[in-house]
Amino acid sequence: MKSLCLVTVGVLAMTLLIASISLLVAHVFQTVVDLQVKQGTVLKNGTETFEAWEDPPPPVYMQFYFFNVTNPLEVLQGATPLVEEIGPYTYREYRPRVHVQFLDNGTKVSALNPKTYVFEPQKSVGDPEVDLIRTVNIPAVTAMEWTRSTPMQFATEVLLLLYQESLFTVRSVHELLWGYRDRLLATIHVLHPEIDPVFGLFNKMNGTDDGEYVFLSGETNYLNFSRIVEWKGKESLSWWTTEACNMINGTDGTSFHPLISKDENIYIFSSDFCRSLFLVYDSSGAVAGVPTFRFVPSSMVFANTSVNPANAGFCVPAGNCPGTGVLNVSVCKQGAPIFLSAPHFYQADPKFVEDIEGMHPRKEYHETFLDINPLTGLVLQAAKRMQVNVHVRKLPEFFETGNIRTLIFPVMYINESVLIDEASASKLRHVLLEASVVTGIPFVIMALGIVFGIVFIVMVCRSQGTSEESTEEERSPLIRT
Repeated sequence: MKSLCLVTVGVLAMTLLIASISLLVAHVFQTVVDLQVKQGTVLKNGTETFEAWEDPPPPVYMQFYFFNVTNPLEVLQGATPLVEEIGPYTYREYRPRVHVQFLDNGTKVSALNPKTYVFEPQKSVGDPEVDLIRTVNIPAVTAMEWTRSTPMQFATEVLLLLYQESLFTVRSVHELLWGYRDRLLATIHVLHPEIDPVFGLFNKMNGTDDGEYVFLSGETNYLNFSRIVEWKGKESLSWWTTEACNMINGTDGTSFHPLISKDENIYIFSSDFCRSLFLVYDSSGAVAGVPTFRFVPSSMVFANTSVNPANAGFCVPAGNCPGTGVLNVSVCKQGAPIFLSAPHFYQADPKFVEDIEGMHPRKEYHETFLDINPLTGLVLQAAKRMQVNVHVRKLPEFFETGNIRTLIFPVMYINESVLIDEASASKLRHVLLEASVVTGIPFVIMALGIVFGIVFIVMVCRSQGTSEESTEEERSPLIRT
């Protein structure tokens, strides 16, 4: 009977150990979890995935920071500009997707994404209706760039004198953001109706959308989940000089496919940047108790053409490249000399930082990042940070430019951030716990195998110890008295 028990325990231990190792090597339970995640990450009516995509639950905040010019007269005489950062002016951003339609048997989804901004005074430094900012007079600079060396040059100079316009202007935060009627633009509007008489950095962007998007639902391939295939009815852009630069790649940055690895690039299309860009793995961490991979923009995205020749397509006109860390988007901003960069020229060519006194680039405040849960592809925390700059230079045709140096002049920057809410985090933690239980089954089997193995060894040792012990008769002397 003892021998039978011994054999049974040994066989059971060996079987459990072999089974657990086989399951681990074959990734059986991990494959089951991955398959369930892939099948669940599809845009279908009535699913939690679709509802979260259509109306994301975590709150989004848009913070605006302005650079107030403190020495405008000296700048016109050729001095280094001195600016002070003022902000944040924080707005709650609502961005539900509307007019959602399923196309091509559910493989594609079209939608509009209007954004509405509501001011949050408790998260702001002041009142945008009252606080004044001295900054570059963008309408005046744009008009001068438009008309120089053209028949309209003299008329523009007359209008600048008539309206007493200068290279710098003082406006409220609200006016700079959401728009004010500019007399110079209003006059030009009479001759060119396509020119908007109202100027604002976010003019007509509150309560409106940036065009219709067509996304892939992920029905045929989980890697295509929420990938953009059309924007404004077109499959590619037309602003840049190469086919690669005009490609629309990736998602809109709010959702990604599941099962993300550290080795892949995350692609995003941003209408604000007028282009696609990619992010690379930076570090691992956790947000609200959920493991994450942090992705940040690759240094190659805004690198000089000497480092990344593919960026030559973003130099418009051809060969006119501003330098590392800065993107000229005037081609998609009605010809206004707008240049984009990271806040405080973070990771840009040092010359841009040195040209402006008051620039203090710091990674923790000025870097764009995405914290993504690698299993589900959900964004738990993110910050999109972008600075709006104006290209200014001395134009001999216009005395308003004085002796100003050629500069990429910072106007303001944004920090659009999101952090997963506790309800969503709790639900995600529960899902990940279930996945961990399933993937941990082979380890449970292995632990049982080890336990039975230990029991087998103990039983063998005891059996041998018992057989080696002698009886009292055997221990007695051979010759007895």
